[in-house]
Amino acid sequence: MLSQSRLDELVLNPDLAPFLSLVKGARNGIVYGSKVRFPHALVFREKIKLVLKATRQHARNLSTFAIIYKASMIVLRNLNPAGRGKEGRYDSFFAGLLGGYAVFGRQPGSVSQQIVIYVFARVMLSLAKLAVQPDMHPLSSLITPEARASITNNAWPVFASFSWAFVMYIFRWYPETLVSSLRSSMIIGTHSEHCSYTTNNMWE
Repeated sequence: MLSQSRLDELVLNPDLAPFLSLVKGARNGIVYGSKVRFPHALVFREKIKLVLKATRQHARNLSTFAIIYKASMIVLRNLNPAGRGKEGRYDSFFAGLLGGYAVFGRQPGSVSQQIVIYVFARVMLSLAKLAVQPDMHPLSSLITPEARASITNNAWPVFASFSWAFVMYIFRWYPETLVSSLRSSMIIGTHSEHCSYTTNNMWE
């Protein structure tokens, strides 16, 4: 068995700092994941009123958006110069634009932001898929079937890798631009790099 002083000496050894950083990073990831996920249901029970309030707001926002969107589609169809009652190519775009502004653009609360960010992420993924489809834009003819298959197979790994690359870079140099909850979760990649501790606080 190693003595306490010997363990402290090993922990404070600068040559072991990279290895200890990995160990503590893994430990932080496990602790954070367990701390967030395991008591998740308990937190909801304790904050049931807040959950219900957020649920009502979520439902109200979506129902209001649906009403505005449907009403706009009806108006646009009846104003279509190509024929009354006929849906235009971009009617859904302009109806969504109006509904998005009226419901989510004018009420930038946390629930609205979560919905919009979710929708934005899905839109980006869809646009990425459309970008490599045949006859979608002037450059579509330059994409060969082989290149299209390669892009499709590698799109997600590239997207995931760059997403994490950017978030870690931004957190490292411009953390104030990230939301507080995301900054808190970034402990798994930063706090573990500081090795000025002994065995007593290595696991803290």
